[in-house]
Amino acid sequence: MTRETRDLVIAGSGVAGLSAAVYAARADLDPLVLEGDEPGGQLTLTTDVENYLGFPEGVGGMELVQRGREQAERFGAAFERATIEDAALDDRPFELSLSNGESVLTRALVVATGASARWVGAEGEDELMGYGLSTCATCDGAFHRGDDVLVIGGGDSAMEEALFLAKFAESVTVVHRRDELRASEIMARRAREHEDIAFRWNTELLALDGSPEEGLTGATLVSHPDGLPKEKLSDGDAEVEVEEVDVQGVFYGIGHAPNTGFLRETSVELDESGYVLPRTDDDGRQTTETSVEGVFAAGDVMDSRYQQAVTAAGTGSMAALDAEAWLDEAAARAETAESPVETTA
Repeated sequence: MTRETRDLVIAGSGVAGLSAAVYAARADLDPLVLEGDEPGGQLTLTTDVENYLGFPEGVGGMELVQRGREQAERFGAAFERATIEDAALDDRPFELSLSNGESVLTRALVVATGASARWVGAEGEDELMGYGLSTCATCDGAFHRGDDVLVIGGGDSAMEEALFLAKFAESVTVVHRRDELRASEIMARRAREHEDIAFRWNTELLALDGSPEEGLTGATLVSHPDGLPKEKLSDGDAEVEVEEVDVQGVFYGIGHAPNTGFLRETSVELDESGYVLPRTDDDGRQTTETSVEGVFAAGDVMDSRYQQAVTAAGTGSMAALDAEAWLDEAAARAETAESPVETTA
């Protein structure tokens, strides 16, 4: 079923989407927010947020998201539990086919679908995410002062996590399934030269120990001299070694995957990793506009660098302001085109 055309649809209900919803609703755009499969986004996996402006004592990730939703609803934003499965962006208004079987027509679209951190599939990770297991050192590193922690990965993301964690942790051990890093030379050198960062080569994370009540208490590692030990463990290789280590924190540093699958067959330009590429204005300043007029992007879906709640909120407000300006201009153009041309006898 296709409903009446809306001025603005916001895809995503994390901090970026909620910020866009607040600004758009206050501008009387009557936005519809598509919450996605996991309302609230990655922030709901964080138990405490201490670096978000205005909360000197910290705030729970779920609470911050819930407050944002209540704020957006107060100004008139509507919410619907659905994701976009297909987007027809060549014609106007845009038609969005949703996961609930319905379709929505909209004049403008803000894409705030975020990016999902890659997990490794270790036993216990679902239970302990946010309770000692994290995908963001910048978010959670300060909770591990004096702890022994592991960083899983061998690329630039893992090196950045390790270097940041070394400011707080007693020890940082990088666990990598091969015997050489994929990171850039400069990042690898910085991590290797740091006195508080050690490396476990040809090793993978097999399981996590602990509970939400007591937190993460340890981890099980598996290693093999030729690398890729999980694969060799499943093959029954006798050289595989399994070891339990006492750690209080584990950080996944194997990157993120932007949630842009529904845009891949559209004219919205993406980079090689799938992140939305925002456009710059005539003065060279970055906007939230995309390569398709009327489509805007905000938050981690277009930011592969910072990926912080506060930066996502900032780009969310920018996207709403850009969308409002674009809708006003489009309405003015339509009114001019419909006005009769005066002639003189």
